[in-house]
Amino acid sequence: MKIIIPMAGRGSRLRPHTLTVPKPLVPVVGKPIVERLVEDLARSSKEKIEEIAFIIGDFGDEAEKELLKVAENVGSKGKIYHQDAPLGTAHAIMCAKESLEGNVIVAFADTLFKADFSINTENDGVIWVQKVADPSAYGVVQLDENDVINNFVEKPKEFVSDLAIIGIYYFRDGEYLRSELQYVIDNEIKDKGEYQLTTALENMRQKGTKFRTGQVEEWLDCGNKDAVVFTNQRYLEYLTDRKTETLISPSAKVENSIVIEPVFLAEGVHLKNSVVGPHVSIGKNTHIHNSRVQNSVIQSDTLVENALLENTMLGNFVKYNGKAENVSLGDYSEVKK
Repeated sequence: MKIIIPMAGRGSRLRPHTLTVPKPLVPVVGKPIVERLVEDLARSSKEKIEEIAFIIGDFGDEAEKELLKVAENVGSKGKIYHQDAPLGTAHAIMCAKESLEGNVIVAFADTLFKADFSINTENDGVIWVQKVADPSAYGVVQLDENDVINNFVEKPKEFVSDLAIIGIYYFRDGEYLRSELQYVIDNEIKDKGEYQLTTALENMRQKGTKFRTGQVEEWLDCGNKDAVVFTNQRYLEYLTDRKTETLISPSAKVENSIVIEPVFLAEGVHLKNSVVGPHVSIGKNTHIHNSRVQNSVIQSDTLVENALLENTMLGNFVKYNGKAENVSLGDYSEVKK
């Protein structure tokens, strides 16, 4: 089994947090979004994940090393491919065409999920979906009487289905997918100005490929600041229920402070005269003094003093002194009120 992860997007909706780091490397409960995704997919696969291909933009050497380490952590070989222009989902996947062979999972890196499922590799293909209230913002599928997909519609203006594609796909034949993606690009078949994966899927369906749907318990989008904070909240609850990770580091120092779980405290965190939680993740070597923090993500090497923070996201190396209730600051910011 191979995993293909397109993640070359600029993450503009998550700025300022994506000015210094790509969106998939923004942390959720102490680990990058893409690492959480890879762990969940590896856990769901009965087959060994031989290779993980990351399709990125110009992220820099350090980001590439971090991604290769993500693959290594689940016992896989990592490969880096580059997408130089945002030409659509079909084009993004084709940037990793050398890895499109055999059983393949394609997963877009701004998606996390809560699910206990296994992948039936005997199916031609599986497309994971979730019911949504407003399907017009998504690609959706329609099903026949046998629960086989009989239509793909990209961002429908009128209601045709509420089963939104969440960005995770399984293909039994990676080479066949590659040939259909190549056909879309060679023949300049575009939808809304871009080469779309759903175009290739529809071509495959018409030629007899039977795609079935997979369901997830919960779909967690990481598209903007509020979405990341909410995903952090839900993931903390998820990990607390699973009891598979230590959420509070033994080296975290809690001095005259109250911790209301679920909370993630990384190595070297220092809380002093503060109340932290619930639903807070704090990165390495961050200090929180004389403050109340809840439902927030605070990254590494940051200092927060005399603050009231809620629904907040702070980057790395931030210095924040003051009062507020809803803050979003990127790396190396400094605020004093």
